Amino acid sequence: MIQGKTALVTGSTSGIGLAIASAFAAQGANIVINGLGASHEIEEERLRIEHEFGVQARHSAADMRKPAEIIEMVIEAEKNFGSVDILVNNAGIQHVAPIDEFPPEQWDAIIAINLSAAFHAIRAVASGMKKRNWGRVINMASAHALIASPFKSAYVAAKHGVAGLTKTAALEFARHGVTVNAIAPGYVWTPLVEHQIPETMAARGMTRDQVIHDVLLDAQPTKEFVTSEQVAALAVFLASGNAASITGAILSIDGGWTAH
Repeated sequence: MIQGKTALVTGSTSGIGLAIASAFAAQGANIVINGLGASHEIEEERLRIEHEFGVQARHSAADMRKPAEIIEMVIEAEKNFGSVDILVNNAGIQHVAPIDEFPPEQWDAIIAINLSAAFHAIRAVASGMKKRNWGRVINMASAHALIASPFKSAYVAAKHGVAGLTKTAALEFARHGVTVNAIAPGYVWTPLVEHQIPETMAARGMTRDQVIHDVLLDAQPTKEFVTSEQVAALAVFLASGNAASITGAILSIDGGWTAH
């Protein structure tokens, strides 16, 4: 089902996105990775994917804040590989602060990258997927697509928006062989999570250990971080034939967080 397909994964030069890109490559999909970072490190990952899995891999530096660059990324992927069959909207940023201290420019950036970018990417791949009568769109939501936490107004708003976008797109594409689902992880140990620890320390007046154990893992009954590989495995399943009847779903993988 995935062999020979093309998967475009945004925000995939590290963390969850890179794990997802690698997991699809392991199934024989050609890959478009996207994101920022040191050029030599990105090239190393691109080459690793090609050599380890025997597929083709390209990198796009498209800025997820800019719709024109998102559209161009999809056009370039279709030009190189003939199609974009699997789209994973994973790019995301975070900022932690009380609403009355939340910088408006951070709000705008989070909404643009975490929510609007997913819309623009889905819009760009929609016609091709419909014509081929096959496609998989996987949006990276969060436990924060279902519940809220203090000091994360923009992130929570964006992820709730991702859940709504997922459901709407699923309904629109339901008769075209295209499924649209969202994965809602709890805390996964990634650079995004690690970087918000100092902000949370400042916002809550806590130590690093207190943030990890009393904030990040407090909500997860397992008291363990979700792994990037677990999230990637779920993404691969959603692209498989066995998941053809799963669409419009927000699938939690959060150590029991949202079971409360």
